[in-house]
Amino acid sequence: MITKRGIVSGTKMTGTVTVTVHRHKSHSLYRKQYRVSTKFLVDPAGFDVGVGDEVEMSECRPISKRKYFKISKIIKSAPRTDDVREEEEVKEAMHRRVQETKETNPFL
Repeated sequence: MITKRGIVSGTKMTGTVTVTVHRHKSHSLYRKQYRVSTKFLVDPAGFDVGVGDEVEMSECRPISKRKYFKISKIIKSAPRTDDVREEEEVKEAMHRRVQETKETNPFL
């Protein structure tokens, strides 16, 4: 069974994610190494994945014309934009509250 590691680059389809796998290849004549990227359509298999997550996928029977991998585990989860936005709102609210207390009580 073939397993590959990659980074989730798209989650816009229903029941399918796009995973980009990078590998290094060397030029046959000049021996310079360069990076080659391949995109795979992968079945999330019940995992909650988002863009930027590093995942390990394993080969399975063909699910559709281009989808023949399933996510076997999430290696590293990327922060979600909702979480980051929520943290910024909390920091802003706390900062606002500190300014209000300084205005009402000048001895702080």
